[in-house]
Amino acid sequence: MLDIGKTATWLLRRLNPETAHELAIHSIAHGLAGRGKPDHSALRTEALGLSFPNPIGLAAGFDKNARAVRGLTKLGFGFVETGTVTPRPQPGNPRPRLFRLVEDRAIINRMGFNSCGIDKFCQNLAPLFRPNRHGQVGPTDAPLGINLGINKTGADPLVDYPALVGRTKSYADYLTINLSSPNTPGLRDLQAADMLARLLEAIQTAHPDRPPLLVKLAPDLEDEAYAPILQAVIDGGADGLILTNTTLARPTSLKDPHRDETGGLSGAPLADRARHVLQLVSELNKGRLCLVSSGGIETGRDILERLKMGANLVQIYTAFIYEGPAVLTRLKQELLHEMSRSGIRSLTALQR
Repeated sequence: MLDIGKTATWLLRRLNPETAHELAIHSIAHGLAGRGKPDHSALRTEALGLSFPNPIGLAAGFDKNARAVRGLTKLGFGFVETGTVTPRPQPGNPRPRLFRLVEDRAIINRMGFNSCGIDKFCQNLAPLFRPNRHGQVGPTDAPLGINLGINKTGADPLVDYPALVGRTKSYADYLTINLSSPNTPGLRDLQAADMLARLLEAIQTAHPDRPPLLVKLAPDLEDEAYAPILQAVIDGGADGLILTNTTLARPTSLKDPHRDETGGLSGAPLADRARHVLQLVSELNKGRLCLVSSGGIETGRDILERLKMGANLVQIYTAFIYEGPAVLTRLKQELLHEMSRSGIRSLTALQR
């Protein structure tokens, strides 16, 4: 029997990456990508005061403009993070700006926060929060995160980030402050502990009633930089960290002809550094903040390893691009198998 999902993914991979991405968003938004099966109760996870049907989230960058939220939540993700959204619309960097490194199971992007802007973004979300004929409100299949960023020009982070929090807090189960994209000049400078402290203070002062707040960090910081950043996040009242964004590094193992393109590298080649950063931060964190691990997650064994290392949740992106929705079924089956081999009856028990 023809597997429509796998066939569609195969066809999309033969198109220009941005064309394929647009078609995928359109298909998912219109419910053409199917629906995942209910999750095994052993995969239920608690974090940030929220309940997740499973620990596998979709990282920001796929549904930048919140056009396919309901369709994505139905695929079987444990949570979905939309954005990055900026205060004003901006086109991002010139094309081509997205490259598949097929030989390396990786992606390089230099999108540059292409965004419809916060006004249109909220317009796209609003219909999801209107009662339907069944009385249901909002995308109820999985928690929704919103990733926030600043414009390339004319940005004032101490004003822009609090304003974005104010515009999106009624829609989100959690919010993420993106300080780590390598494609917006000066953005990564905001990760410095002193600047981060000022930024979190501005957000907390303006919006003490906000949902849980995460900070997304780069993998390219010096190891010594994570301790003061962690303390600034704790002192600033934020609730967690996403570790990590894409990397500017280029491992010598890369084989694909696109390996020298500029931009952020994601996928399998990022795995070693992502694990290292998670281990480092987890030892410093001692359970105080929620940690979300991202970068090179390919198997159920990878997921369980990250959870054992101290992550509360994980996010995928590149694996979803290469395999489509079928990757979720595979990852969950593998995760349950690895849990059984390790004598872990539930993820809730693992995280106590």
